[in-house]
Amino acid sequence: MSTTQAARSSGFWWRNSAVWLVYLGVSLVLGFSYGGHWSGIVLISLMVSLCLWVGSAFIRRWALGHDWLQRDLLGLTWRLLLAVVIVAAATQVLTAAVLLPALAWDWVQLPGQRANYRPAAVFGYWFNTAIVLSVWCALWTGRRALLRARHSEMAQLRAEAQRATLEHQALRARLNPHFVFNALNNLRALINEDPARARDMVTHLSSTLRHALVHTDGDWVTVAEEWRVVQDYLAVEAIHYEDRLRVRTDIDPAALSARLPPMALQLLVENAIKHGIAVHPGGGELTIRVHLDGGWLRVEVDNPAPHDASSAGHGIGLTYLRAQLGLDESRSASGRGTFLLERQGERMMARLQVRQ
Repeated sequence: MSTTQAARSSGFWWRNSAVWLVYLGVSLVLGFSYGGHWSGIVLISLMVSLCLWVGSAFIRRWALGHDWLQRDLLGLTWRLLLAVVIVAAATQVLTAAVLLPALAWDWVQLPGQRANYRPAAVFGYWFNTAIVLSVWCALWTGRRALLRARHSEMAQLRAEAQRATLEHQALRARLNPHFVFNALNNLRALINEDPARARDMVTHLSSTLRHALVHTDGDWVTVAEEWRVVQDYLAVEAIHYEDRLRVRTDIDPAALSARLPPMALQLLVENAIKHGIAVHPGGGELTIRVHLDGGWLRVEVDNPAPHDASSAGHGIGLTYLRAQLGLDESRSASGRGTFLLERQGERMMARLQVRQ
């Protein structure tokens, strides 16, 4: 049991003990007020309070152990009612099992040294016990529901904060100084050598930066939109890497209207260039394949594998992409899609599948 679970369990036992001690006090006061000061009333109150203390703890343990709180309202209600019926009946049976011998042996006193166990009285005892236990169950389940709602809200806020942080980090990664400085240096060289290419580069660079600033709100985009930005990005990088960057594409026209997380394709391309093309003196071929297969959009980007296995490319960009698909480092699939990055011989393959 973890420290948190132990603390919660300890807290429950203290609270539960306090509840039934208060119930014992109220029972004694009412018993003395209406029945007189008899030791049998003390024994009855003690036995009922003790049985309800143990029985309520048993209900809690059973409910948590069998995931009652995960069920719908009807499923939870009938299970709790059945537990109340059983525990209330057991409470009265155990109380009678102790009270009757105690009366017979004169250990305690009641008027006439007799307990009223006629059917109507027995039903009344059981009904009163069941009502008290039902109130306890209602309060306990209500408190658990409030705690779960609060934890769920906090988890959602933490997830949103993490997503905002990842978006910010992904944006910073995309606007990293190396990319911008390289682009500006190349642009400065082209202004004198080839003004027409310089103008084209300004257009491509402007589109790339504008896309990075605009498409960070989490709304999914079409493949056509993403591909236009990737083309601008590749045009800028082609000037920097020249013949070292060779791009081969296989994009199904039917897939252009499919939707995927913003920056998804560009992040894969950037990752391939950074960890594949850039680390090889001779560069290499970058392959981009996009196809629509039934209800799935399948995207594959492969590049020369880095010589250093530690530079596999699990950076901020791919972490952001996983978060967009509802994935973490321990999972490669979710209801929204799958993502896998693996080495295949001398190539590094990134596979992204998105449900449409």
